[in-house]
Formats: sequence, structure tokens, C-alpha cells
Amino acid sequence: MNTSTKPGGNDPAPRLDRAAIAKRAARDLIDGSTVNLGIGIPAMCADFLPDGVELLYHAENGILGFKELSAPGEGDPNLMDAGGSFPKLVPGMAFFDSVESFSLIRGGHIDVTVLGALQVSRTGDLANWIIPKRGIGSIGGAMDLAANAKRVVIAMEHTARGNTPKIVEECTFPLTAPGCVDEIVTDIAVIKIDRVSGRMILRETAPGWSFEDVQALTEATLVVDGEIVEIS
Repeated sequence: MNTSTKPGGNDPAPRLDRAAIAKRAARDLIDGSTVNLGIGIPAMCADFLPDGVELLYHAENGILGFKELSAPGEGDPNLMDAGGSFPKLVPGMAFFDSVESFSLIRGGHIDVTVLGALQVSRTGDLANWIIPKRGIGSIGGAMDLAANAKRVVIAMEHTARGNTPKIVEECTFPLTAPGCVDEIVTDIAVIKIDRVSGRMILRETAPGWSFEDVQALTEATLVVDGEIVEIS
């Protein structure tokens, strides 16, 4: 497993690197699903699909059915996804305008979206489009995807600069969508959100990390429901 020794002060063990986060998030993508991947770590999920899993990737600027991206420096610059990458052409790919693309999203036809986050609250609220103090942000398609995809998975690093928790009791950044997140995969943990009961359930931890270690870097209260296993 790929690990990272990025600054963490009192970290009990190395954290997973970005590729390992993406690989773990990709493990929960179900064969035959229509999936939209956000920019950054979420986009890397396409490189780590389990054997036998095939997905229909959707890009909100109007592409459906691509399977992998061209290598850096390759690809047709006229065929670009919403993140600025160049999908490889495959039989059956469809191209359409953004109005039709967002109709697919708003009609509930996206099975899973994997997104990054700035903050996620205990009840599954998501903030990922602007950092107020810096005045930097971009809405993109995240609001529509978070509100309308059948399942929302967050793939991100567990803390921000200075080990500031990104998993919080209540979001202080402007919301992308309320009560939408189902699962969080980070560099130290996998957390399921039960939005009915408002519980954050710790399911998996990175090697060398305990429940107490993860809770110390999480503002929201975590709970245990069944066995906690090691991320593999």
C-alpha cells in the first residue's frame, strides 16, 4: 500500500498517499454504474478499478461512456472532460450539450459521484466550492451532482493545512448541498454516514491508526458499529 509521510506532527503511522485514497474509493464502485468523478483525487479512481468492473463515466460538459483518460501530452484537445482531461475514444461514447448533461444529473441518472471536499458535517452536509477567507472557489457541477446523484462518496485528505479537521460537527464554509454524503474515504479512514440517525460510523483505518487516533483528528463524533478493519 502506498503511504505518505507528509507533516502530521504526532501521527502514529504514515498516512495513505493520494493514489491509495483513490484506489480504496474505487473499490466501492459497482460494475455497470454510471459514475461522475470530480477533479483531483476522485479523478484518479478511474486508474484503480477492480478487475471485472466496467463503468460508464459521465462528464457534466457533455460526455457519457468513456472508460479511461489519455496519457499526459496525448489525446484530442477537442474532446475534453469537465476537469480538463482528454478521454480516450471508445465505441459507444456519446457527446451532447451541457443542457442535456445536466438533465441526466438532475433526473437522477448518475449512480455515483466521487467528489473532493473542504468540509463534511456529521449529518452529511458538503462544502467543497469556496474557501471564504481566500475568496477562491468554483461551483462547477458539484451542486447538481451532490444533490441528485444516487450515492455521494468523498475522497480527500483527512485534515487541511495545520491538521485542521475537515470532518466537522457543522460546516462553517458555504454549503454545496445539505445531507448528501454517504461515505468518506481519507488518508487515514473510511467513514460511513447514516444520515437518518446522524451518525458517523468508522469502518476502516489506515495501517497503524486506531479509533482514538482518527477521532483526535476529527471534530465530529465518530461511533463504532461492528468491527473496524484495516484499509487494504
